[in-house]
Amino acid sequence: MDFKFTSEQQLIRESCQAMVERDVEPVLARHDPTKPLPKEAMLEIYGALAQMGLMAPRLPEEHGGAGLSMLDYGLMFEILPPVISISILAQECTAARIYAESTQEQKDLFLPGILDGTKICCTATTEPNAGSNPREVQTRVEADGDELVINGAKIWISNAGIADIINTTCSEGKDERGNSRLRRVVVERERAGVVAREIPCLGLRQGHLGEVLYDNCRVPAVNSLGASGDAARLLTLTWNGNRPLVGLAAVHLAQKALDAAVEYAGVRKQFGKYIGGHQLVQKQLADIETAVVTSRLLCYSALNAMDNGERANGTSAMAKRYATTACEQAISESMQVHGAMGVADETGLEQLYRDVRMLPIPDGANGILALIQGRELAGIDAFR
Repeated sequence: MDFKFTSEQQLIRESCQAMVERDVEPVLARHDPTKPLPKEAMLEIYGALAQMGLMAPRLPEEHGGAGLSMLDYGLMFEILPPVISISILAQECTAARIYAESTQEQKDLFLPGILDGTKICCTATTEPNAGSNPREVQTRVEADGDELVINGAKIWISNAGIADIINTTCSEGKDERGNSRLRRVVVERERAGVVAREIPCLGLRQGHLGEVLYDNCRVPAVNSLGASGDAARLLTLTWNGNRPLVGLAAVHLAQKALDAAVEYAGVRKQFGKYIGGHQLVQKQLADIETAVVTSRLLCYSALNAMDNGERANGTSAMAKRYATTACEQAISESMQVHGAMGVADETGLEQLYRDVRMLPIPDGANGILALIQGRELAGIDAFR
């Protein structure tokens, strides 16, 4: 096992870091950090990310994607500010799902604007009464001539408030076990009967987390993707990739907290010397670094397992659950190193703490991820 980046991987990271400093951070800095970015600002950032291949990193190059390995994608993803990386995750995994479930006619219809970053998209699965189990979705789709009619509600959807295209998970009835037969339907935002709104949240406040309401929304029948029942399988495949990526978003935040703690320990004096010279503070710094490094390596390992074609359900769940928990604790510990300054707006640590607290939720809450990992170990499903 080689833990050293290749020259290509180092170049990928350096190029991504330069792009973030040049094209992303200035846009974030120009806008209120407590409110969702205007759509035009997101499109400006998307334009830069599209040049890096981040609109469709999982798709092959011959079909308009970047053809990245999951590990290389993760190396870039970790560098992005999480408020942007979580948005990109919604964009690119929606592109991957549409690509995997669509005909060539549908690809030509829906993907070009997504791949060049001129259209924003999202996947709408979670509902007020259906979260971790997509088989419980109640949003209905019914055929009416050459149209489909959708009624229902979705919630906690990344990009919902600014999306042009919403890949909606619907139920078209029950199977023999009483579970919903799932169907994906692409819904253009401007369609009558679609209303989206932002949900104010604890962290990632420049992002867009919202709900979508469908009231007799009519779309062409051609907007239906895949064979009935395939949607759940595609959800699992993309979730496996998403989970360690969310873990790396937590690593991004915890690394900032570690850097701040090390710097502060070298300038703050107490009891006649810099606090970095006190044993307790050195242990705190060591604990923070250990959390960051182990989280990063576990997420890299899960992504590498997927690249090698290994079953990743358990390793992916473990990576996200561990990283989001460990990195939240690391940021909290950095706040302790800073003392009273740790809770001041001035240091930015309180924002890191609010942001990292958002990350255990998407793509599987940590309790569910523990059961997924346990199922892989025991060979027994705890859900049913």
